[in-house]
Amino acid sequence: MTAKIRSIASAAGHEAQLDLAPRPAHGKLTITEVGKIYDPQGAAVVAVSDCSMDIAAGDFLAIVGPSGCGKSTLVNIIAGFDNLSSGEILLDDAPLATTEQAPRPGSDRVVVFQNGALFPWKSVLDNVMYGPLVQEVMTHREAKRKALDLLRRCGGLDRVAEAYPAQLSSGMQRRVEIVRALMNDPKVLLLDEPFRAMDTVSKTTMHEHLLEMYHVCRKTIVFITHDLEEAIFLADRVVVMTSRPGTIKTTLDVTLPRPRTAALLASEDFRALKAKLSAAVHEEAKRAFERGEREQA
Repeated sequence: MTAKIRSIASAAGHEAQLDLAPRPAHGKLTITEVGKIYDPQGAAVVAVSDCSMDIAAGDFLAIVGPSGCGKSTLVNIIAGFDNLSSGEILLDDAPLATTEQAPRPGSDRVVVFQNGALFPWKSVLDNVMYGPLVQEVMTHREAKRKALDLLRRCGGLDRVAEAYPAQLSSGMQRRVEIVRALMNDPKVLLLDEPFRAMDTVSKTTMHEHLLEMYHVCRKTIVFITHDLEEAIFLADRVVVMTSRPGTIKTTLDVTLPRPRTAALLASEDFRALKAKLSAAVHEEAKRAFERGEREQA
């Protein structure tokens, strides 16, 4: 167990606990034969086709694939930002999105995107408190107490509670954004390439911080990325999507033990998983490239 994770567990009152926080009772996603067609009466661009997967409550699922394969489209449908053209999505066995029922954003699903979304004129504490206060689901006192506790448990971020985003590194800003997403106690956390703009060293550090948060506040996570090492290091399973129209090509089970540290990247098991994943993704990337050349011709 790393010193950081030991510190987090101790702060939460579980110093001797080596395993993940208990699996939550809620947050199961069932995605069945989902399809999405943009401009169905005109160009009819099929972004996603016949996409099906089951994500158990508390699972960490990564989705990879070539650009334009429908990864972000699928996340946007789950989040309630877009509708679907066929199939259905259930959250805890209740309809979330169907062809008859357009999905709507809700506090049970929270998205963290590539670009920062902290309010620059608000302190870290006020940013984290914002959601419950604007939704009027907590008093100011309740929100402050929960925000400070969550910041403390997630890597000691309570130390910068009074700071403003511009005073923080980009990595710390990302951590605060994820804590803010957790503040509403969502069933599902959707992360769309949140570390894409970071350099390799900063990204590796953020991976460890994210896993600390996952250790403390276990939620169902759907993580979109182009980085294969990132997907393997973080997730329980990695789904590979085909080139457009996006569907499920294969699913890779990641059996690496938790907690995970950067030393794992040099292990034989990690390299074997990466080679297998790389082969699957490369095949689809090649098809996407060749199709693009034909479309331009």
